[in-house]
Amino acid sequence: MTEVLHGPTGPGTVVLDIGPGVGALILHTPRELAGHEIEISPAGAQGARRSHAQVRERPVDSGTGYAAIYSGLPAGRYTIWRDRATAAGTVMIPGGKVSRFDWR
Repeated sequence: MTEVLHGPTGPGTVVLDIGPGVGALILHTPRELAGHEIEISPAGAQGARRSHAQVRERPVDSGTGYAAIYSGLPAGRYTIWRDRATAAGTVMIPGGKVSRFDWR
């Protein structure tokens, strides 16, 4: 299957599914990761299914940023994966809120 490289998003184009027990993550990255798929999974769950999102160019107050956005995540702690075996870090996703992780 061929991956499609999406262009930049426009203002107001991302809808986040959050509420009781469900949150979202904005993963800020350097420009060099644009187009890459970044995986996350519930922390501490060996062999847990991973979710992924593509890093895209996004408008921010100061100009342009790069981020992957994960919506509709069950509340809990997540591992952000640098590659198949190496964690880049962990982040807590509370229900009803948007969390941020800065990979830069």
